[in-house]
Amino acid sequence: MNARIHPTAIVSPDAIIGEGADIGPYVIIGEDCSIGEGCVIAARATLERHVRLAPRVKVGIGTVLGGDPQDLKFQGEATTVEIGEGTTIREYSTINRGTSQSMKTTVGRNSFLMSYVHLAHDCHVGDGVILANGVQLAGHVTVEDRAIISGLVAVHQFARIGMHSFVGGMSRVAQDVPPFLKAVGNPMKLYGLNSVGLRRHNFDEAVLRELKRAYRLFFRSELNVSQALERARSELEVGPEIEHFLAFVQGTQRGLAM
Repeated sequence: MNARIHPTAIVSPDAIIGEGADIGPYVIIGEDCSIGEGCVIAARATLERHVRLAPRVKVGIGTVLGGDPQDLKFQGEATTVEIGEGTTIREYSTINRGTSQSMKTTVGRNSFLMSYVHLAHDCHVGDGVILANGVQLAGHVTVEDRAIISGLVAVHQFARIGMHSFVGGMSRVAQDVPPFLKAVGNPMKLYGLNSVGLRRHNFDEAVLRELKRAYRLFFRSELNVSQALERARSELEVGPEIEHFLAFVQGTQRGLAM
């Protein structure tokens, strides 16, 4: 099935449009853009330049993808925005291209970005992530797979949000949010395991028990991080989830929400 391109759309001659794509009224698709099979680009959306959409991506009304990084160090490098298969980006969101730091801004597969979300340069968002209305990510933010960030949350540059974590609405994320946990507030505080989310993803009860023990060691004891790591290595049943938790904690650069 051929692509459907509305007669009012403006499409660069070098753009690649996949089979079955639907390009709506007054859409602008700039230079060096690639639109995968079955993508839907709603009215008045703009893909400025160097945007890569995998198959079946949906882009909402008025959204702008591939704008220049809002970074004074940017010197016009040919960086990209890359969106994974099946991801939905709702109305009036903005995703800027990367800088020379990572050369791209990325969103994984089957993620859901609601209206008015902003991803600054060099953000890297994983698979199955939900960013609710008005979430604002500064540059170089990493959001791991299946994290959920509620509405009107602002995330400081270089912060990390761990996999399967949950960040409550109107929070200010200035430090890393460890995987599998709940966090909310300004200043942000941790509130234990994201138990509801983990059970929805069929986590085994034994894994939940070990994650709870890890949470208590690191965030509800008198131990410092080095001491908690040592205790965790010797006392916990270290499966893939615990390994990821420990590696995340050990790798923090901005410090951890407490």
